[in-house]
Amino acid sequence: MSESRTLYQRRQRRNRHRLRNAAGGRPRLSVFRSSKNIYAQIIDDTEGRTLVAASSLDKDLRTELKAGGNAEAATRVGTLIAERAKAAGVDVVVFDRGGNLFHGRVKALAEAAREAGLKF
Repeated sequence: MSESRTLYQRRQRRNRHRLRNAAGGRPRLSVFRSSKNIYAQIIDDTEGRTLVAASSLDKDLRTELKAGGNAEAATRVGTLIAERAKAAGVDVVVFDRGGNLFHGRVKALAEAAREAGLKF
């Protein structure tokens, strides 16, 4: 395995460990960022199931967006995940950035979700 992938997985494990301790029963808003798309899901770790999911590949967004791997797409996915979470009755979550820095697309998704009413 490459060095960068190993470091990414180490950051991911470290971040999830801290989140588990600080969560207090709140669901986790997990973000995965690939080179072409961005994905977000709200996961209830106590039951081990996904409550809500959204990505730049959703039918609603795919037609509107030029590309799925930019900050504009991340913003749209953030608002979509917040709307779906509100509909599912989830108001407060813990933000899981995975092994990524809180910067760029990940930050754009988080800020859009906050503006749409999700608290973390």
